[in-house]
Amino acid sequence: MRDQVGIVIVTYNSGGFLQPCLQAALKASSIVVVVDNASTDDSVVIARRTEGVRVVANKQNLGFAGAVNQGFRLLSTPYILLLNPDAILSSDLTPLIEACRRPEIGAATGRLLHPTGEPQFGFTVRRLPSKSTLTFEVLGINRIWPNNPENRRYRCKDLNLSQSQRVEQPAGAFLLIRRDVFEALAGFDERFYPLWFEDVDFLARMANAGYGVWYDAQVWAVHHGGHSIAQLSPNERQNYWYDSLLHYTAKHFRPWEVRLIAVALFVGATGRIVTGIFGGRGLGEEFIGVLKLAARALRFGPRREPVRSTTAWTAMEEERK
Repeated sequence: MRDQVGIVIVTYNSGGFLQPCLQAALKASSIVVVVDNASTDDSVVIARRTEGVRVVANKQNLGFAGAVNQGFRLLSTPYILLLNPDAILSSDLTPLIEACRRPEIGAATGRLLHPTGEPQFGFTVRRLPSKSTLTFEVLGINRIWPNNPENRRYRCKDLNLSQSQRVEQPAGAFLLIRRDVFEALAGFDERFYPLWFEDVDFLARMANAGYGVWYDAQVWAVHHGGHSIAQLSPNERQNYWYDSLLHYTAKHFRPWEVRLIAVALFVGATGRIVTGIFGGRGLGEEFIGVLKLAARALRFGPRREPVRSTTAWTAMEEERK
């Protein structure tokens, strides 16, 4: 089975986690590709000195989606595992490959565990976001009342992760994808830049195309999580996340739903700024940019351009001609 699956690992200043990830990946596959998004640490050095790993060192950050498309373009295996550099494979991938051989299954995943061995509930699998889900999120309701019914449904708190089953939205940190399905959907949409919602968008498009996702409880990886996000400033974090959220809504929801979520975002960001001022935490400058994003969405409405790539996927298509 090792020659049936290739592994793509996207790095960005991931040197502190990369070596154990690569060592475990090479036990599961004979083909491992690291795509580095212009790291300033020793990520590329570590990857290059690991025998059996192919390395692509980008001179600029193409974003997570662009790097994923690059990695997939370099592989010809029928199944490709997308794996985070802070995730360590701890079991055989055969059950995931077997699941993806079923014609109705386009992707498969397993359990993600904290280093302590505890399951990563709320992250390993989620349901695809609805307008209610995103409205609760941008209003800040999920932070104030995390156990509300909508958030519990979205984060699959009702699922028994010890049982294998169909799921909607596994984390892109550990996701096996059929190559033919990936190509049919034109890969990841690189307009989700630099990160967030690109994997959610892909899985939503995959579901619309009639393919399901299989979760196998007997396959797992240990996942540290959040190392790349921690490198972003609060302003970058908020702006990137909400910009990608609005792009997702524009692609998958009706125009009035997009504006509803934009209104909720405007109200939620305003509330956080006011709370920060009166709570003595400052102006909350990171939400000034979020207000501008919400206002732009309200003014211009949703943009429903076709899925296209600005970098890696275009190169893939040109190579085929």
